Amino acid sequence: MNLRPLGTTGLSITPIGLGLAALGRPGYVNLGHAEDLNHNYDVTVMQGHTHEMLDVAWQAGIRYFDAARSYGRAEEFLGNWLRDREIRVGDVTVGSKWGYTYMAGWQVEAEHHEIKEHTLSVLQRQWAETQANLGDYVGLYQIHSATPESGVLTNHEVLYELARLKSQGLKIGLTLSGPDQIETVRMAITIRIDGLRLFDCVQATYNLLETSVAPALQEAHAAGMGVIIKEALANGRLTPRNQDSEFADTMRQLIRQVNRLNTTLDGLALAAVLHQSWVDVVLSGAATLEHLRANLKALEVQWDEEATSELGKITEPPSIYWKRRKTLRWN
Repeated sequence: MNLRPLGTTGLSITPIGLGLAALGRPGYVNLGHAEDLNHNYDVTVMQGHTHEMLDVAWQAGIRYFDAARSYGRAEEFLGNWLRDREIRVGDVTVGSKWGYTYMAGWQVEAEHHEIKEHTLSVLQRQWAETQANLGDYVGLYQIHSATPESGVLTNHEVLYELARLKSQGLKIGLTLSGPDQIETVRMAITIRIDGLRLFDCVQATYNLLETSVAPALQEAHAAGMGVIIKEALANGRLTPRNQDSEFADTMRQLIRQVNRLNTTLDGLALAAVLHQSWVDVVLSGAATLEHLRANLKALEVQWDEEATSELGKITEPPSIYWKRRKTLRWN
């Protein structure tokens, strides 16, 4: 897997990265997450499984890893693996995020799994925690789920603290979520501190079902920002685990292209993202070796116009997509 630049950040990444949202905590919203972890939530077992996943990802050539403060112990698991394997700082790119606090207490069921707070005090506390877990490995620090409602992009205390971190060599990004992704990324492109664009990178949800943010991400990429894509499999809706009868017609359309292009459903969905010229890296959110290997099939897909035309018919209006996203259960 060849290295490529992450926008104009100076960071090097690979076309596919590994996100640890489903590996660092017992509960997550991906379809079938409990089965992925074999319902075994022992910390030592989960760390061992995460390290096995990271080993296979590394052997496959993946060199971008993505964590967050709210992903349970994901930063800790990743940091321990990097040090245990004696991986040099310059040989890997690591991104993490601040803004959500993990609240589930290592339980699958919880009143609140994570609580969002985009304040200066949370940024300062969580950056210290990230440094304790990842040290010099972390090269990209992202606002987790920036939205107009959170007010973080107009919070001058936060923006100037991020600019201070950037002046020390850290790259600064933001992740997007919800139906306002377009508005948020366009706002982020314009933010400058002392004449310099603050944000080096944007991470957004884009997949075969939710493509609305594409024009704004093209603008961000043209401005020099790195573009990372998350939830390319729509939290499992674009995998064989989606048995929703209302999705049956869409699934048949997907399977036709899977068979025609001789790939996996995972590979098809990720290839659709990799085909976009403005995408730098798409995250695999795999929680099993089987799924990771299926995801990697995306690199072999010979995408063509028929795939673009036929699969362009299955997109959902953003309001519908995000409404369905909210119905997914933590498991």
